[in-house]
Amino acid sequence: MKFSGVDRVFKTVCGLCALLVIILSVMLFIQLLWGSRTAWAQFGIGFIFGTEWNPVENRYGALPAIAGTLLTTVIALALAVPGAFAVAMYLVDAPKAIGNVLSHALDLLAAIPSVIYGMWGLFVIVPLMQLHVQPFLVDTLKLGKIPFFGAEYNGFGFLTAGVILGLMVLPFISALMRNVFMMTPGVLRESAYGLGCTRWEVTWDIVMRYGIRGMLGAIFVGLGRALGETMAVLFVIGNVIVMPESLNAGGTTIAATLANNFGEADGTLRSVLFALGLILLIMSLVIQVLAQYYLSATGANRGEK
Repeated sequence: MKFSGVDRVFKTVCGLCALLVIILSVMLFIQLLWGSRTAWAQFGIGFIFGTEWNPVENRYGALPAIAGTLLTTVIALALAVPGAFAVAMYLVDAPKAIGNVLSHALDLLAAIPSVIYGMWGLFVIVPLMQLHVQPFLVDTLKLGKIPFFGAEYNGFGFLTAGVILGLMVLPFISALMRNVFMMTPGVLRESAYGLGCTRWEVTWDIVMRYGIRGMLGAIFVGLGRALGETMAVLFVIGNVIVMPESLNAGGTTIAATLANNFGEADGTLRSVLFALGLILLIMSLVIQVLAQYYLSATGANRGEK
């Protein structure tokens, strides 16, 4: 009771901070909605499904940017999640001397600004893709004959952007997974080994089951970062506002479109860019809501209360 007054002050401050998050989110939504009112009034809901982008004639459609955003995000997660899981599991059981060094390196990679990844991608990954990776995939493995993969390449495009995004979010996801897996009580692991379980069985049935919620949370956090990434994609995607024709073709994303056009945008184009920002915000919100719903709906199957 001696600190009841301090407790009340602390509770009030925490409540105000939590309320501030909600207020900022609502204000951001209102700002984007108000800034995009001209675009919605002029193009209506058809703006989301439109494919034309013609600033000269003031005709705009958001579908190419939306499709490019989703495509690069899917490629990034497909490349990053398996590698992030493997790295996290290795760091959990690695010898302390090696694990500490690699953990610090992983944290440093996760903290590198995205513009650095973009510059590195432009000068290193793009030539590597153009001279070695894409010729191997298209000409040697004959993947160019597969629909939508693309037989023509120049180093830029959705595949390269997805690779850069995957490399960028991999250490971020892996660092979160590592922290989650390290929370597994040692007594559970040792008991499983004592019962004769193999390392794979302990990993799959004990570590993953105990930390599945945190692991999925790490994946969804990485998804949110990849979904709204700008600079890492801007350098390598080609920045052509057209519908994705193939993985090796150039295109754009919502964030890249905003970065390329907002500086000199005015009138209808400025409102259109606000509308794209609103769409990206809603996409991120919907994904996070679905993620939380999935975690709650499947909690009983994982033994959660």
